[in-house]
Amino acid sequence: MSRAVARRQHKAMVQVAVGYGALGVAILALLVSMPWQTFPDPWLWAAFAAAFVYFEWHTVEVNDRLFASPSIMVLLTAAVIFGPGSAVVGAATMAALGPVSPADVRERRWFQPIANFGQLVASAAAATTVLSLALGVGLPAGSSSLDAGLWRIALGSALATIVYGIVNYRMVLFAVSRVYGRLEVRPWSHIGAILLPMTGMGFLGGMLGATYLIVGTAALPLIAVVFFVGYLAFESYARLREAQESTIRGFIKALEAKDLYTRGHTERVARFAEMIGKQMGYDGTQLERLRWAALIHDVGKLAVPRELIRKRARLTDDEYQVMQHHVHFVEDLLDDVDFLKPMVEIATNHHAHYDGNGYHGAGHEHGDTPSKEACILAVADTFDAITSTRSYRVALTQPYAYAELRRHAGTQFDPEVVEAFIAAMERTGTSYGSTIELTDEEARSIAEEGLDEIRKADQIHGRDFPLAPMTDGRSDG
Repeated sequence: MSRAVARRQHKAMVQVAVGYGALGVAILALLVSMPWQTFPDPWLWAAFAAAFVYFEWHTVEVNDRLFASPSIMVLLTAAVIFGPGSAVVGAATMAALGPVSPADVRERRWFQPIANFGQLVASAAAATTVLSLALGVGLPAGSSSLDAGLWRIALGSALATIVYGIVNYRMVLFAVSRVYGRLEVRPWSHIGAILLPMTGMGFLGGMLGATYLIVGTAALPLIAVVFFVGYLAFESYARLREAQESTIRGFIKALEAKDLYTRGHTERVARFAEMIGKQMGYDGTQLERLRWAALIHDVGKLAVPRELIRKRARLTDDEYQVMQHHVHFVEDLLDDVDFLKPMVEIATNHHAHYDGNGYHGAGHEHGDTPSKEACILAVADTFDAITSTRSYRVALTQPYAYAELRRHAGTQFDPEVVEAFIAAMERTGTSYGSTIELTDEEARSIAEEGLDEIRKADQIHGRDFPLAPMTDGRSDG
């Protein structure tokens, strides 16, 4: 990270922390000054505050810098028990205790605790205000939540959960985007799989509060068990995602160990594919599917002979046929991995042409138009192949790559995808490839003759880097 970026992030951290912290303090001061809000029973408040703090200290990362816990269930259970006259101040003060974790103290972090303080207080206050209004309308002061009836508790809990989710999600999204910027944070995927359980937990929290009011303290063990079951649901989801990411990283490491010339290639293709997807308006779930497809698109080369991958000359027709089949090797290797099946279909068709030519993989035949995701992957892969040094050709310039993509738009590449990629790349201001103007033939001749660029690569790979004999033939592109 450059110093300029670090300074920008630090400034944004200060702004977000100060703004959110001031908001949290203002909300608490307003609640304390309101005569219609009284503090709940201290012992009950302390019990639920301890549960809230525990789960906030043990949040799990369910997406890129997005953490989750069953805290909303704790808040709404407590709010229903406290009653309309104490719910808001009780829940907001509980939320105020959650942000500072042992890790923050050890690492001397101040931005996250202060920002989280304001975010949690605002979310809790907004949600429990909705709940209190749903329960308290038409009832005299000091009424219990049960006086409103179970149907109002259910409705109020559902509405409060939705409000909590909206306020919390928007505040977290704003803070993360403000500090880290759009380029460093992936749009969140599978939000429905995260927000829907949270909504259910909030509704369940309201029902647990009603259960306590009916049964009494004997319900507390049951409430505690439900809290932990909710936590385990998020923890299991986070572990599953980490296992999936680890699986993909393992394939990438295996491929790069076999072909050092492609080190970083998969990550760059994934980054380019995401850029195109964002330019075309893809949501987080679509972008994640596209990124994972890009990361596995060359896994089939694990089944291709190493000397063929590292060959410095053009491929013969027979060798080209072997390289073509690497897309089918992806199917053979990954078809039984359930979570990767949608991505395998994208990855195996990244050499299929927009006009139906090229070579196809899973679910497609010659003449079929590939999916939009496969077209995106094709453009991203080709751009990186042109602008990076390979065993058979040194890198070409970025303008040359643009010209090649546009020249083959409508036949090999989807024209919409090509223009979306160029627009996205130009907006970032980044540049890839060589700074020396070369033709494709000149670039291949340099590689075949073993000039400086290749000698440097040999120094990286070692003296035992195998060299295949140079023959006439075709390139694998």
